[in-house]
Amino acid sequence: MSAISNLSRRGFLQGIVGAGALVLGARYLPRLLSKHEAAAGGTQADHATLHPNVFVGIDTDGTVYIVAHRSEMGTVIRTSLPLVVADELDADWKRVKIEQAIADPRYGDQNTDGSHSIRSFYDIMRQAGATARFMLIQAAAQQWGVPASDCQTDLHAVVHPATGRRLGYGELAHAASKFSVPKKEELQFKKKDAWRYIGKGMDSYDLADLCTGKAIYGMDSRLDGMVYASIEHPPVFGGKVKSYDEKAPLGVAGVHQTVPIDPFKPPCAFQPLGGVAVIADNTWAAFQGRKKLDVVWDNGPNESYNSDAYKNELRETARKPGKVIRSEGDVDSAFTKGGSVFEADYYVPLLAHASMEPMVALAEFKDGRVTAWAPTQNPQAAQDIISKELGIPKEHVVCHVTFLGGGFGRKSKPDYVAEAAVLSKKVGRPVKVVWTREDDIRFDYYNAVAAMYLKASLDATGKPTAWLQRCVFPPITSIFDVSAVYGDPGHLQQGWTDMPYDISNLRVENGPAQAHVRIGWLRSVANIYHAFAVQTFTDELAHRASRDPAEYLLELIGSPRTLDLRNTGYPNYGASSDTYPWETGRLRGVTEMVIEKSGWRKRKSGKGHGFGIAAHRSFLTYVATVVEVEVSDDGEIKIPRVDTVVDAGLVVNPEVTRAQFEGAAVFGTSVARSGEITTKNGAIEQSNFSDYPVARINEAPYQTNVYIVDSDAPPAGVGEPGVPPFVPALCNAIYAATGKRIRELPLTRTNLGSSV
Repeated sequence: MSAISNLSRRGFLQGIVGAGALVLGARYLPRLLSKHEAAAGGTQADHATLHPNVFVGIDTDGTVYIVAHRSEMGTVIRTSLPLVVADELDADWKRVKIEQAIADPRYGDQNTDGSHSIRSFYDIMRQAGATARFMLIQAAAQQWGVPASDCQTDLHAVVHPATGRRLGYGELAHAASKFSVPKKEELQFKKKDAWRYIGKGMDSYDLADLCTGKAIYGMDSRLDGMVYASIEHPPVFGGKVKSYDEKAPLGVAGVHQTVPIDPFKPPCAFQPLGGVAVIADNTWAAFQGRKKLDVVWDNGPNESYNSDAYKNELRETARKPGKVIRSEGDVDSAFTKGGSVFEADYYVPLLAHASMEPMVALAEFKDGRVTAWAPTQNPQAAQDIISKELGIPKEHVVCHVTFLGGGFGRKSKPDYVAEAAVLSKKVGRPVKVVWTREDDIRFDYYNAVAAMYLKASLDATGKPTAWLQRCVFPPITSIFDVSAVYGDPGHLQQGWTDMPYDISNLRVENGPAQAHVRIGWLRSVANIYHAFAVQTFTDELAHRASRDPAEYLLELIGSPRTLDLRNTGYPNYGASSDTYPWETGRLRGVTEMVIEKSGWRKRKSGKGHGFGIAAHRSFLTYVATVVEVEVSDDGEIKIPRVDTVVDAGLVVNPEVTRAQFEGAAVFGTSVARSGEITTKNGAIEQSNFSDYPVARINEAPYQTNVYIVDSDAPPAGVGEPGVPPFVPALCNAIYAATGKRIRELPLTRTNLGSSV
């Protein structure tokens, strides 16, 4: 019998392409991790001749090292933030080398989540580059015996315009290192008209490696002597192992042992779920051995959780008075004054992340220390949870960040990294934990299921005189506090607390909901269901009033003003409201622009062809979207065109930003068409793309046009804001095409056949 080889995914493809056939005997290993990569030490920037701060290093050969401390998952942030440094430094991009940071508090926040990488670090990156430039100029001025004010930088050099003298950065690095690092007040930042890269952008620094298979993802990480682990997790959240077959898995060739993992101690946070791991020489053996475990479970109290019954429970709660989180005017009085009243219920199910790369992590426990390699959005959280699980100091945990094959927020929860570390300590060898797609779907941190109830009193023109909205969803905070049943301000702010319409009588409420699965943030988070409800309700009101939906939306937004949310518990995505005020004029601006760019006023809906519009602010960015749909008599949906206008303030990398919003349209299509996680007897019913499908090429929008507003406002988020307005715009377009209103997602819940 032939031995099973650890054939890599690249080796697999090379075998097919190179030989024209599947060659199972082929063996290909990606390069082994270098000592530098495996070490707990610093970066090349740390050891460079000129090293003014943690992000920049310049060597005597002129090489500029820039440290990327955020995780790369297709957003090109590993390029965009260093680009800001390079621009302020006046560095030649061809002479820049980017290094990935390990988890380290000296870099500040490394959780690549919440669409805030540019917003939070734009100024810091400019300062990092300007600091190095300042010191280089000082060194050149001293060498020439002239005032520093008479010198300036050109591409990768300091020049003295009066004499034409010029010194390269490499020539100046040693002398510049002798100067004190300047204070921020001493720096002079480049003017906008002198920017080389900011606002113009750059292709991904990693593009060649990504296209040629050299980029190292989590699955590519290898260490000598490592073993593989596949874990049988409790099928019901909070379940525990009663018994399992320890001997049967050992009958599979390559299986070494089975190892129990303790269940988490509530609250779950980022702890391993528990279960039984099968340790083997390769993934195939681990997977096959796992099938023979025959685990008997104690499922615990969540075994009674069924999604259909829970849906009804949430809807009933949404119809009852809830906790008031914002109140203006007198809603109750306005509802009693007569006029027509319209109310509607909306529902969005649990959603899974389903990134293309399932969870994987490699860890080695040795001499009381852990070194891990993982595709993680939050390496500092990985440090923290490993430290707690193993009872070692956080400083004894090193977490290296590989490329991520998608993340969408799931990989900011490092339970899978902790699993690898726990198992390495138990086994005494490096362990790579590999989740299957089924594991990924069934043991996710799901975007919350939500029920929303909206009610409006309308005057003779169809304009609201009173507006009540109530949402109910199991909160994300439940993973940190088992008693949490109400939404926290950080998630209620996402399209709910900050309802922007110019309505005198307004009340915003939130009802309680108990979590029965792990709840976590997914791309756009609560904005998904909140925007769906508010923007669909808006469209319904427009049609009831026989008004054009776009003009009606503009009327509700009203004249430009700044929302005063100081007394509503509105954290503004962690940003200063002075720097990032909630400006309805900007929301109105993107809405007016998308009306123009989409040709809205010239387009007609009906007979299976329709257009929908929605506008929303999230992550400090204002977005308006128009979606065009075609719906056949048998209910098949096509999306010929999407137009999106984005006001994200200053945009560092425009083409990458457009790509983010194009991707958001595809992501939003998946959410709307087929995104639904259901449960029966506490267990997740979906398992793979066969029953949790993502949009295929024939289902995704054919053409997506993204228009970026030229703005001098501070930079805001771009990774997530495209999803919230897309989903209701799509559903509103379907109504315009078919006359069938979508109040519940996914679309598979509604029969769209036999259009009107």
